[in-house]
Amino acid sequence: MYRLLSCLVLLAAAGFSQTAPAAKPASTTPKKTTGGHSASDDTQIEKAIRARFAVSKISKNKFEVHVQGGVATISGKTDVLQHKGTATRLAKSAGAKQVVNKVEVSDAAKDKATANLSSGGRRAQVKRSEVPDRN
Repeated sequence: MYRLLSCLVLLAAAGFSQTAPAAKPASTTPKKTTGGHSASDDTQIEKAIRARFAVSKISKNKFEVHVQGGVATISGKTDVLQHKGTATRLAKSAGAKQVVNKVEVSDAAKDKATANLSSGGRRAQVKRSEVPDRN
């Protein structure tokens, strides 16, 4: 009985002797806006997107870019159908979490793409495994 009582006393003393964890220091990082992005992050992403647009073929379209909360919104007009998709890919590769593409494609570009598809100017890619053996 004496042993049991002494073990309990030792365990209780060990439990009471532990110190409380130290308080965390105040954070020195800037406050974040919605979505975990700060305004400076959005500015950096916007600059990166504009830089990528400037060195690509879509620079002549003068697309407008706005970034808020890591979401890039692209607007403008183009006469080349592929430039809309290129703008989205460039924005994502520059760090945008999501892209809202409001680029309007001209009717002439849509007609040209339709004509290319119907004339066979563009062909679907076929996997080599789907091509019959020529031997």
